[in-house]
Amino acid sequence: MKTKKAFTMLELMICVIISGIFVVLFFIQKNNIEAMDRDEQRKVAINAMYYALEEGYYAQKGYYPESIDNPEVLPWIDPNLFTDPAGYNPWMEDVECDYVYEPANCENGHCKEYILRSYMEKEEEYVKNSRH
Repeated sequence: MKTKKAFTMLELMICVIISGIFVVLFFIQKNNIEAMDRDEQRKVAINAMYYALEEGYYAQKGYYPESIDNPEVLPWIDPNLFTDPAGYNPWMEDVECDYVYEPANCENGHCKEYILRSYMEKEEEYVKNSRH
């Protein structure tokens, strides 16, 4: 009697289970990498805002703005950098943006300091304080 060479049902199930585990691990890692990339985009945007505030706005005017809720406040940077990975920006009403500008010690629209922060997915929030 000849025996046929073929996979048993158990061998096929083990292959499917192992393949399924690899697919799940792939998508988990893919989501982690995408979240880290969005966090990096947030850091780049906060750094661009920071340097525009320090090297542009403060250097010209000697004070910081009371808000950055208008792209014309910082014309030195690309307005697209104000848009967070979810598609929101600080001047959109009734929407919570990942980028927060908190002025401090303000008089008549002239502020002496500020805090820029961004909420991250995989890290602690990213914070930049005014230099002057």
